[in-house]
Amino acid sequence: MLLTIALILLTGMVLGRICKLLKLPSLLGMLAAGIILGPYALGLLDESILSVSSEIRKIALIIILTRAGLGLDLSGLKKIGRPALLMCFLPASFELFGVIVIATNLLGMELLEAAVMGAVLAAVSPAVVVPRMVKLMDEGYGVKAGIPQLILAGASVDDVYVIVLFSTFLGMLQGEGVSIISFVNIPVSIVLGIAIGLILGLAVAWFFSKTEIRDTAKVLIILSISLLLIVAEDSLATPITFSALIAVMFIGIGLKKKSEETAKKISAKYGKLWVGAEVFLFVLVGATVNIGYLGKVGLNAVFVILIALVFRMLGVFICLLGTRLNKKERLYSMVAYTPKATVQAAIGGIPLAAGLACGDTVLTVAVLAIVITAPLGAFAMDLLYKRCLEKEKG
Repeated sequence: MLLTIALILLTGMVLGRICKLLKLPSLLGMLAAGIILGPYALGLLDESILSVSSEIRKIALIIILTRAGLGLDLSGLKKIGRPALLMCFLPASFELFGVIVIATNLLGMELLEAAVMGAVLAAVSPAVVVPRMVKLMDEGYGVKAGIPQLILAGASVDDVYVIVLFSTFLGMLQGEGVSIISFVNIPVSIVLGIAIGLILGLAVAWFFSKTEIRDTAKVLIILSISLLLIVAEDSLATPITFSALIAVMFIGIGLKKKSEETAKKISAKYGKLWVGAEVFLFVLVGATVNIGYLGKVGLNAVFVILIALVFRMLGVFICLLGTRLNKKERLYSMVAYTPKATVQAAIGGIPLAAGLACGDTVLTVAVLAIVITAPLGAFAMDLLYKRCLEKEKG
């Protein structure tokens, strides 16, 4: 295990650095490191690490989502209003519809099989998007227009919406029928996640104000609470649940609302944690990529992914109609909503594990979506933000 940890960190950082020197996103190098070291190439990663890969990736997501919450200014989001709500579900719905229409024709899938694959593809990747939105907020780009706030909030809810749809369509394909309560759970889990996160954020802010405690210890307390929220969500067997990842982000928002100075100090600590967490996240996502699958579905799979992205970008465009954003800001928002990675890596293999006929195709297209959209989306965001967004003065 120790050798695996060393290989992940060293190879991920070296290849990430090389990509950065080549003016490419470091994410691309980390993904490449995972593919090279992973079980489908050199096989140098210890099975004990791979068996807990999803948990490690989740910890990395917790770190960046908390940091996002600690730096999120909701005032810009309030100015946008209605489009912020639409961004939570409309682009994903457009992409899902696009996949259903295209996959039934190009890949010869049944309607429900295409719906399952559409739900896998329709989620945007917080692992790719959130770090870049945090960077925008740190550097002041697009903050006045509310763009990073809009995309952060939308991307977080987008994943909850899509995962619930995936579970519903998968159940229908397995003959379990339609559960109305699953659709009711979408808004309820989001609202409960926001409420729980805000309450906990305000509570820890009050506790920190009454207790002499180091900033590092504060980070450990918040991180522990975040992990407990994830465990609590996973343990719930009730029809109605809450979104732990949204709760995690709103802990940071609640803490900032109560004590901005404390939030700023803790955010800096989380920024240091992210240096290592980012390497683990993307290397382990890369390790899930089975390059042997990619040749099986051919160019049709690539067309499905690219056309689905057009549907998604159209959904974003419709969400932003009537806003004060200019053409460049809308273009950036559309591009920022395209990357796939974490959700596809997490749920792409479930249909295959469930023994469904479409499982191999779903996994292959999910992997291909990661390979195509994660590096291209990250590259486009890094390339365009200074050209499309206005930097806040001061």
